[in-house]
Amino acid sequence: MSRAAVPRAGAQESRVGPSESRVGPRAAAWVDGQWDKAHYLAPAGGGFPALGLDYGLYVPQGATSRARPLVVMLHGCSQSSDAFARGTRMNVLADRYGFAVLYPEQTAQRHPQACWHWYDTTPAAGGAEAHAIVALVDRVVEQHGFDATRVYAAGLSAGAGMATMLAFAYPDRFAAVAAHSGVVFGAARSVPSALDAMRRGTTRDPAEVARAALPAAGHPGMPALLLHGDRDEVVSPVNLEQLETEFLVLNGLMDEQGTLVDVTLAVSEHETYRQRVYQRAGRDVVKVYRVAELGHAWSGGDDTVPFHAGIGPDASEEIWAFFSQERRLPRAAQAVLEVIDTL
Repeated sequence: MSRAAVPRAGAQESRVGPSESRVGPRAAAWVDGQWDKAHYLAPAGGGFPALGLDYGLYVPQGATSRARPLVVMLHGCSQSSDAFARGTRMNVLADRYGFAVLYPEQTAQRHPQACWHWYDTTPAAGGAEAHAIVALVDRVVEQHGFDATRVYAAGLSAGAGMATMLAFAYPDRFAAVAAHSGVVFGAARSVPSALDAMRRGTTRDPAEVARAALPAAGHPGMPALLLHGDRDEVVSPVNLEQLETEFLVLNGLMDEQGTLVDVTLAVSEHETYRQRVYQRAGRDVVKVYRVAELGHAWSGGDDTVPFHAGIGPDASEEIWAFFSQERRLPRAAQAVLEVIDTL
């Protein structure tokens, strides 16, 4: 494995060694590519303060004829970037399919359990973290020449909440998102209300909550893949149903009367999960997985790592298969394509 340093302006480099779980290669976090750990100070701007983030970056070996996609992986509470990489085995898929993986890491100074402030969009809390993550993404895309039209965000639990925040607030930066074991967005503003949302979701209409969270300038939509365990005792599965509604609203698939608009819904039963797929013009826009027997853990992950379970579909494989079909084009180009599709 290459350990060559990658220069970064404003970044302080450190190194980590290879790591294997007892399961062996299927659970390797570092395989044939380059794994770097660094620190980035996101500059102040737009009312947000400067904020430092540690992160891990995995880049597969080998030349490529075009810029690589980038998957941003957002860990849950009490996790590190290293553990999240091992548990999800996303770097193994990066080697197989040729994308890079970025793992921003929450600091203990901002939260003692390393939770992202997914419930608080203010500039002092989650808003600052989202701004810093986006600044970090912009930096690594520029430095490494990644494809800015193929940047994706996925997260577990608090990381899923942060991925949803990014979907609502920064739709121009991401082509699709995935939320695993996430909480309904926009229903909480404090720790007590966040805990209440985790237990029972929102008591309001989630469609109304989603519309209230939309930016005034409008939203171009965000393809989303959602997963949740039937036996999750940390985040109630009702949150999956409410997130589903929110992303239907976000993508213009549900009107104000709660009716699906120009969408085909396919429902299927599988050995370990139930699936709902919302398609528009033959394209998957929202995919929902409810996994039987799964608790608060990453489905199909390395069960030697906390908050990952070997049962259920391989969430990492499903997420990349979904992401790989999506590209975020500039709005002008997207508008032209939409006109062409109607011809």
